[in-house]
Amino acid sequence: MDRIMKTFEERLKKHHDELRWLYMELYGNDSMFAELCGQMEQFYLDRNKTLKTLDRRREKDKDWYRQNDMLGMMFYIDNFAGDMKGVKSKLDYIGQCNVNYIHLMPFLDTPEGRSDGGYAVADFRKVQEKLGSMEDLDKLTAACHKKGINVCMDFVMNHPSEDHEWAKRARQGEGEYMSRYFFFDNSEIPAQYERTVPQVFPTTAPGNFTWLEDMGYYVMTTFYPYQWDLNYKNPRVFNEMMYNFLYLANRGIDIIRIDAVPYIWKELGTPCRNLLQVHTIVRMMRMISEIVCPSVILLGEVVMEPEKVVPYFGSVEKPECHMLYNVTTMATTWHTVATRDVRLLKRQLDIVNALPKDYVFLNYLRCHDDIGWGLDYGSLVEEGIGERSHKQYLNDYFQGYAGGSNSRGELYNADPVTGDARFCGTTASMCGIEKAGFEQDDEAMEKAVRMDLMLHAYMFMQSGIPVLYSGDEVGQVNDYTYKENPFKAADSRYIHRGAMNWDLAENRKDPETVEGKIFQGLERLEQIRKTEKVFVSNADAWTVDTGDRSVLCIGRYLDGEKIIGLFNFSEFEKTAHIGEADGEYKDLISGKKTDTAEVSLPAYGFCYLKKVSD
Repeated sequence: MDRIMKTFEERLKKHHDELRWLYMELYGNDSMFAELCGQMEQFYLDRNKTLKTLDRRREKDKDWYRQNDMLGMMFYIDNFAGDMKGVKSKLDYIGQCNVNYIHLMPFLDTPEGRSDGGYAVADFRKVQEKLGSMEDLDKLTAACHKKGINVCMDFVMNHPSEDHEWAKRARQGEGEYMSRYFFFDNSEIPAQYERTVPQVFPTTAPGNFTWLEDMGYYVMTTFYPYQWDLNYKNPRVFNEMMYNFLYLANRGIDIIRIDAVPYIWKELGTPCRNLLQVHTIVRMMRMISEIVCPSVILLGEVVMEPEKVVPYFGSVEKPECHMLYNVTTMATTWHTVATRDVRLLKRQLDIVNALPKDYVFLNYLRCHDDIGWGLDYGSLVEEGIGERSHKQYLNDYFQGYAGGSNSRGELYNADPVTGDARFCGTTASMCGIEKAGFEQDDEAMEKAVRMDLMLHAYMFMQSGIPVLYSGDEVGQVNDYTYKENPFKAADSRYIHRGAMNWDLAENRKDPETVEGKIFQGLERLEQIRKTEKVFVSNADAWTVDTGDRSVLCIGRYLDGEKIIGLFNFSEFEKTAHIGEADGEYKDLISGKKTDTAEVSLPAYGFCYLKKVSD
């Protein structure tokens, strides 16, 4: 016991002064800080031996998550395998996908019909009954660790459900619990907030407050009316949510995704986004995790362009999140698909590549959410492209209405006043696989599959960790059956959240099928990424002008090794002129040696060219 406590005491000593200073800056409450430290000690003691061993190992290898063998997959448990026991039975399949990081989409208790896809949590210490129990979660994470698979989960710390115990007691008029939210008995102050706070869902959930007739109060609801924003000015809120955080970490979770990070702190007269106090809270979370469970990684959901998310990494001396989503690059990728013009994407990648190599981004083509067209319109305007008209074009294109598109999908949260809307669809459907299959057009299917693989090859070439959305590994298309479910019909995001089609997945072993072509094509790319050391996160990365607006070129270099990736975003054969006259190159896909002065690419073609000699 003495040795165990010594470890805790050493970690606490390392962070104590800064943690106390930040806590007192926000709350000025010694007794609540003492309680926090006491609870941290208890959660440390409760942490099992296996997780403590993992903590020690990762303390020594702090770059464990930055390696080139990291590949993620995200999925809803019920859609993927029914329940947690089902996921446990599918770990061999996950291994066949070369995946060693699974993001279990929200699985904590949530009210049916008012769940926001699981992001309205009613109990942070209870699993949805249909998915299993906390005991099942313990068994699943343990089984994952035995197979070298890391587990990620969402921590929705800004806006739990109105069915949460705190909200129920607040609704009964208990002042202690009302103080954990933002309540107002008239519209005066809510109206002041509305002047400066943007709306998240202006069509489906307009405004940032909800009137509660039964209480006679307004409550802040930045997202949906059934999700009440927590008041982090109250130290009880922070402490209790950190106890929930540590409880979940002790269930064997490796990566905790902090949902809606920029929204955590509210101040009247501000946008209530990205305030300095948010960084104080995230910094404290980082220190708390390093004291109690240092193997746990913090993943921040910050939906902004890369240069603006940088503050959420913190600094070398005072780090905050370990990883952040590369949201804008994802959106810009699909802009590039629709325009066949790589210039904006190239500029975006140049910005990311210029950031410190310690910064780790999660890169993805699609996720559980919609695609919002938050592009760099300042650059596009310089090219004569207006924001509103371009958003309209992108939404028309991906619905299959414009630009020679073969995409299929649906709009989300369309605003008839502003004309703004977001888009929903699977990677495969957006690439044209759905349309080609419906029309039984073999030539179109060949191009669609090639586009799908090209986009994944490009994603793997980016610095950071690539993440697949479940079903993308076999080209799963849109699922329109959500419209038959009254709890889902109003939310078009369910179009790309369809249940895994395991019958089609069986085709992955047959190279003549669409599923086999995509699965085996991805497997080849995954093996290359695991084998070639230039794919580690801290390698040098840059873009090269190809002489063609439709062809993107990305270079990577580490310790004398160099790979050039070329990606054709058009439906026409292209020739790239990249002028790499520094030696002989080999195409890692075909195995053929090639001249880099002129590289021919078929429609939606790509190649990985490795330098083999000077």
